Amino acid sequence: MKIAGIIKSSFIDYPGSAAVVIFLGGCNFSCGYCHNPEIVRGSEAEIEVPDFLEFLKKRRRFVDAVCISGGEPTLYGEELYELIARIRELGYRIKLDTNGTAPVLLRRLLEAGMVEHAAMDVKGPWEKYAQIVREGGAMVSRVQESLALLMEQAEASEGAFTFELRTTVCRELLDAADIENMARQLSGASCWYLQTFKRQGALLDEAGAYSAYSPEEMERLRAAAEAAGTVKSVRVR
Repeated sequence: MKIAGIIKSSFIDYPGSAAVVIFLGGCNFSCGYCHNPEIVRGSEAEIEVPDFLEFLKKRRRFVDAVCISGGEPTLYGEELYELIARIRELGYRIKLDTNGTAPVLLRRLLEAGMVEHAAMDVKGPWEKYAQIVREGGAMVSRVQESLALLMEQAEASEGAFTFELRTTVCRELLDAADIENMARQLSGASCWYLQTFKRQGALLDEAGAYSAYSPEEMERLRAAAEAAGTVKSVRVR
């Protein structure tokens, strides 16, 4: 395993904490609107894990959490588990960003108390998943299993573990009916972010046409989601 990128200090990635953010290369999805094509393809500059751990030892006075993002970190399996264990030995809390396609590994991490916060991308309603992520429909059942695991862990932990769901909203892929459908499918989740699509440099699919809803339209989508489902909190960002 090598780390594809790093943000040395972030105040927005881990709720209520200053954090280091690392990106692990590679992904098993091919979402056209992805704005990290270099990381997804594994072509970013690489940082050796021992060098990163040495860096963390020097940052303990300034940050107290590490966010592990991608790409898709869970592709690394046992290597990811070992990396998290070594980071925790240094006294850091962990946030894991994931697309939910590795429920077996996720269960292991949660049951071992290795992750305090998780953020899972939910790409769209289950019926449109294969279209959006450009992979086979078998992925949906894994994402659904991961969602159930997150909900169970949050309920059982009495606040020791929290999670959020995130959906990037592109006009060409999701409409109001899709958002309302998702709200029903995500019933029981505590926090769901509708993320306005933003073009930030190159996209994974440069041939595709992707555009954002206006702030007013995003607020109407949020209100529709809130009215249609039982997600405790629906927010726009």
